[in-house]
Amino acid sequence: MKRLTPYLLILPGGLWLAIFLVVPMVFMASVSTQEGDTVNGFVQTFNFSIFGDVLTQYQTQFLRSVGYGLAGTAIAIALAYPVAYWIAFKGGRRKSTYLLLVLLPFFVSFVLRTVSWKFLLADDGMVLGPLKSAGLLPADFHVLQTTVAVIGGLVYNYLPFMILPIYVALERVDPRVIEAAQDLYASRRGAFTKVVLPLSLPGVFAGVLMTFVPMTSDYVNASLLGGPANTMIGNIIQTAYLQNNDYPTAAALSFMLMAAMLIGIFAYARALGTENVLEAAAR
Repeated sequence: MKRLTPYLLILPGGLWLAIFLVVPMVFMASVSTQEGDTVNGFVQTFNFSIFGDVLTQYQTQFLRSVGYGLAGTAIAIALAYPVAYWIAFKGGRRKSTYLLLVLLPFFVSFVLRTVSWKFLLADDGMVLGPLKSAGLLPADFHVLQTTVAVIGGLVYNYLPFMILPIYVALERVDPRVIEAAQDLYASRRGAFTKVVLPLSLPGVFAGVLMTFVPMTSDYVNASLLGGPANTMIGNIIQTAYLQNNDYPTAAALSFMLMAAMLIGIFAYARALGTENVLEAAAR
């Protein structure tokens, strides 16, 4: 029983992943190589050429999605790290309150939060309307249906996923380690770059994983805040599945997107040094 205990402990989670992740992925892989339509049905023809076709046809949307994901993740790091740092080292007894404020937007639906930004950023909305009336902005100035609006919506919706893991990593940093660095004549900047930042890399690594993947595959922000020039690959997949009923194309696009994100994540992990990150986390 001692030998079986570890396997029994991972059995529920393993079955869950097998049923709700592996099985759907295998089914989606089968659908991606089929041909047909919803009227006559789909037949398995092992049409692997569809992957090259969709990559050629939707190359622009693929690159745009990856670009939006990278830009949004970079901005999220720049915004989240100071917030997490302040809460971890300056929050005091009110850390729980500040974390609750960070999580407060999650009490509202994702779609409603995005729609609220649509109203705020409207041409005559609460923000731009008064500025135009005061003559501070030209009458034809707009934010909606631009790249800025889409990336801003992505950052807003996924920023807490970056703050929380960085906070957890920073909160585990022993203040005595920082004091020791300063006792060894390290400046505040040196103590941060040589001590705090390396120890917080596990949180940054986790935050990037939790934000880059959903940002790249997101379609709600592009639909509500963007325009035709801001279409992401998630919008193409949604249209192929729900409107055109082109299941093979949608499945192939999903696989291509997943493969691109996995390659990017592995490259990021290798560049950052996963072993160093795990070692820092263990310490």
